[in-house]
Amino acid sequence: MSQIKVLIVDDEADIRNVIREYAENEQYKVTEASNGEEALEHLEQEHFDLMILDIMMPKLDGISLLEQLPTNVKVPTIILSARDDEVDKLTGFDKGIDDYVCKPFSPRELVARMKAVLQRTHPTLSCYQYQDLVVNFTEHTIKIDGQLISVTPKEFELLTYFIHNKKVAISRETLLNKLWGYDFYGDDRTIDTHIKMLRNNLGKYRDLIVTVRGVGYKFDDEKA
Repeated sequence: MSQIKVLIVDDEADIRNVIREYAENEQYKVTEASNGEEALEHLEQEHFDLMILDIMMPKLDGISLLEQLPTNVKVPTIILSARDDEVDKLTGFDKGIDDYVCKPFSPRELVARMKAVLQRTHPTLSCYQYQDLVVNFTEHTIKIDGQLISVTPKEFELLTYFIHNKKVAISRETLLNKLWGYDFYGDDRTIDTHIKMLRNNLGKYRDLIVTVRGVGYKFDDEKA
């Protein structure tokens, strides 16, 4: 899977730094621009898989940048704005943006929204590969060394959720709520049982699922 390239456009360096840190934790390649004019130059010279775009900026604001994009430049866009204004949102979506996030924002939530947009717009994200482990999210298959691995639908859901939230410690309660639903009456042992089964099926890649004491689990393909 090729490296995802993200353009961060914001006149506040602190905000760019925070987004860069979280994006690079996902192994995205990050380019920064402090205003719309700089961003336009980057976009005319290079392809990006996603743009995080502030509205209020000097020289060229975010909406004006979208209006001036050459017709051959297509980049999925999440707008950042300090204004929770319906007109701004409608204008942004009218210009073809994919999501709208108000400041102040949670960096983790922004990353989750970035992943959601990329999942919809970037076809290479239909697969995850680590060494000889290949997970195809579209086909709902797992292969190790080219061999199809049999897992239950819930195990596949668990692995998919872990991969899409790499290196994030996830509590058992969160996993129950996200994958089983709020009306599920089971307990933590349900999660532990499914994790044990999934690890067994992953064989030599079982250590990709890390136990976080006092919290739950996380997926980490850098420490395995």
